[in-house]
Amino acid sequence: MKLFWLTVYNFIVLPILFTFVLLLYPFRSKIRRALNERRGMVNQVRNFFVHVDRARLVYWFHCASHGEYEQVRPVLRGLKEVESDCTVVVSFFSPSGYTNVSDDYIDLKIYLPFDLPWSVSKMLKLVRPHKLIFAEYDVWPNLVWSAERLKIHTTLFSARLHGKSSKLWPVINNFYSHVYSSLASVYTISEKDHIQLRRLLQKKNRNIVRVLGSPRYDRVKDLAEESVSDLSKSILERPLRFVAGSVWPEDDQLILDSILEIVRAKPEFGFTWVPHEPNEKYISKTFELFSKADLAPKLYSQIGNGVQSVRVIIMDQVGYLSQLYWQGRFAYVGGGFTTGIHNVMEPAMARLPTIFGPKYHNSHAAEELLENGGGFTVNTKNEFSDTVNRLLDDQLFFLNSSTAATNVIHKNIGSATRVVRGILRD
Repeated sequence: MKLFWLTVYNFIVLPILFTFVLLLYPFRSKIRRALNERRGMVNQVRNFFVHVDRARLVYWFHCASHGEYEQVRPVLRGLKEVESDCTVVVSFFSPSGYTNVSDDYIDLKIYLPFDLPWSVSKMLKLVRPHKLIFAEYDVWPNLVWSAERLKIHTTLFSARLHGKSSKLWPVINNFYSHVYSSLASVYTISEKDHIQLRRLLQKKNRNIVRVLGSPRYDRVKDLAEESVSDLSKSILERPLRFVAGSVWPEDDQLILDSILEIVRAKPEFGFTWVPHEPNEKYISKTFELFSKADLAPKLYSQIGNGVQSVRVIIMDQVGYLSQLYWQGRFAYVGGGFTTGIHNVMEPAMARLPTIFGPKYHNSHAAEELLENGGGFTVNTKNEFSDTVNRLLDDQLFFLNSSTAATNVIHKNIGSATRVVRGILRD
C-alpha cells in the first residue's frame, strides 16, 4: 500500500501542485520569491559543508515559516547548551521564515528543496544529518520516505491531530498513516493528540510516540521576559484598551461594529487594530473608515512608543504584536473565520481574556483557554458584543478570566526541555 501512495503522490498529486504553482507564478509575489530564491541552494549547502568538520553531529530542523520557528528556537537553544559543537541546519518552506529569521543558534539557513524524490535525496546526502526534525505539521512525504531509506532518524515534535483534522478523513487518513508511520519518533502536544495519532499509525509500526507538549509556550514566556520591563504589574493599571490581533476582513465584519459602539459609549475605551497582512490598501481603507467615525486614528509608525496617549491605533508594521498585548486589557485574535486562529498564547501570556472565532481546533492553547475560562469563542456579532460587555462590566469575571488565561501558559511551560531530551535520547 505504501508503494501505491508513493506512486499517487509523485505522479498525480505533485504534478497537480506544480501546475497550480506555475499558474499563480505571474500573480503572486510570494510564490515568485520562493521559487527564485531556491536557485543555487544546493551549491550554497555544498560550499558550507566544505568548511565544516564532518565528525560533528548535524541536526536538520524544518519548519514551514517564521511563525513555526518560534517554537523551534527554544529547542535549538536547549540543544546547543547540551551539544555546543553540533551543526544546526534550519530549512523553511516559505519566504517569511527564510527572510525574517536571523538567529545565532542557526549555523546554516536554507529553503526546503522541492519535495521531489531526487531533490530531497540529494540534499539529504549533502547535509548528512544525524537527525531530521520537523516542527508541528509541515511534514513532506518524499523527504520522510527518503530519510527512512537512507536510515536517517526522523522526529516530529509539537504534533497535533485534533478530531476535525483532514488527516483523519477517509482515504486521506490511509495516506498519512503511511507518511507518519515512516517517522522514527513523534512527540505530541497533548494526550488527546497522542490517542488520535495512535489510531492513525500502522498497527505494526515501530514509532516512538510520547506526549511532550509544545515548546511554543516556552518561547512566548521568553519573549515576554525579553520585551516587558515589569511582568508583575496589575492588569487593572493598564489603560482600558482592546487589542485586535491578526485580524482578517472576515473578522472585521464580526467585531468592528461592536467595537465602534463601545468606543462611542465609553470615552476612556480605546483599541489597537492589527491586521494579519498590513498592506497599504487595507491600511488606507481602515484608516478612512475610522476617520469617518470621528475616532482620529493614528498609524503605529507615527507614534512610536506613545501607545497609551492615543485612543485608536492602526498597526502598519510587523513584529510588535506580542508587546502590544501588554498594553491592553482584552484581546481578539483573528483567523477563526478563515484558515484557523492565529497565536492566542501571546495575549494569554499578557493576562488578557482572549476572544476568537469558531475555527480554533488547530490550536491547543485555544482549547485550553476555553476549558479553563481564559478564552471565549464567538460565532455572531451579538455573541462578541455580549462577551466584551460582560468583561467590561463584571470586574470579578474579568479578573478570573485574566488569571485563567495566564495559568494556561504557565502550566504548559517546560516542553522545550522535554523535546531536547527526546531528541538526544530516542
